[in-house]
Amino acid sequence: MSLTNLSPRQQFAAGRVPLRLASLFTGLLLFALAMALMVRANLGVDPWNVFHLGISHHVPLSLGSIVIIVGVIMLLTWIPMKQWPGVGTIANVFVIGAALDVFLLVLPEFSGLGWQILCLIAAILINGLGGAMYIGSHFGAGPRDGLMTGLHLRTGLSIRLVRTSIELLVLGIGWMLGGPVGLGTVAYALLIGPSTQYFFRFTIIKLAPSKLERVN
Repeated sequence: MSLTNLSPRQQFAAGRVPLRLASLFTGLLLFALAMALMVRANLGVDPWNVFHLGISHHVPLSLGSIVIIVGVIMLLTWIPMKQWPGVGTIANVFVIGAALDVFLLVLPEFSGLGWQILCLIAAILINGLGGAMYIGSHFGAGPRDGLMTGLHLRTGLSIRLVRTSIELLVLGIGWMLGGPVGLGTVAYALLIGPSTQYFFRFTIIKLAPSKLERVN
């Protein structure tokens, strides 16, 4: 099974829509839960959330609201790169931010290094599963991933270089703004790729070849 790059019209014409929508929204909710767990583990967060949390020290907005606003800004960068968002892209912007605020309301702070490490490991595994589910639903990339692929297509630079450059930039800015960098940041950088790749084998929804032929 493999991933596809479908236009918004093709995404709905490719079949298995109820199952794919369920996978999309479940994945986004799991992604938000993982973000909240990393925050509550208090051992450092992933680069984008270092950026989000850094901003939160300077503006009177909830973390989820900041995630949504940054997502909208990232989505606007798609315009000059002539990229089209899918339903998954739009859902990514709003569902994750809204759900993140809810999870942060109900999850307690974790105390004790052992519990914090367990919480961090759980967050990375849940993040990998959630990311694999929403990507595997074939409803389009998230706004931050779209920025990465758009810059790759426009500049000719490798995906690895573009992604690394973006994440180092937001990490640096977030750290200067007071965002938490720590063990969790390093663990996320090392483990999120293998975690997501592992769950892909179970979560990529197979589209019927006949459907794909009709929409291409």
